[in-house]
Amino acid sequence: MSILTNIVAAEEDEVEAVGDSLQPVDEWSGISLRDIGIAKIATLHSLLTGDLFADAAALCEPVYISPAEGALVLRLTDELKDRLAKLDEESLDAVAAELAATEEFEMAGRDEGEVLAMLADLADLARLAESQDQTLFVWMHPLRT
Repeated sequence: MSILTNIVAAEEDEVEAVGDSLQPVDEWSGISLRDIGIAKIATLHSLLTGDLFADAAALCEPVYISPAEGALVLRLTDELKDRLAKLDEESLDAVAAELAATEEFEMAGRDEGEVLAMLADLADLARLAESQDQTLFVWMHPLRT
């Protein structure tokens, strides 16, 4: 089973609407990814903030579970959003290399180029969210493929 993940910039009070959406990236600014689950989000958080993985994972608790769709919604911390928004081209390369070498991404067969593209998209989205005073939500839905 795979996971479809949408990371979107939305207003704080739109969490339920994001969770109940069938495809949040069609309704909010965002990116669509495959197989980015809680462990990979926690790994990214840990790498960018310096928090221990266990602490980062604790921050990845769902803030909403859609009763109709079964989608989980996480809220990225403001600290992670800020760190993503501040990534420049040089730091993007360094973070992508480090992230691609983590167990979570290595076991999934994600190469550095894929990770770099994902990070660049996330950094752009974080900058947009900051400029509009929005929150980054991670919508996850299991795919039966």
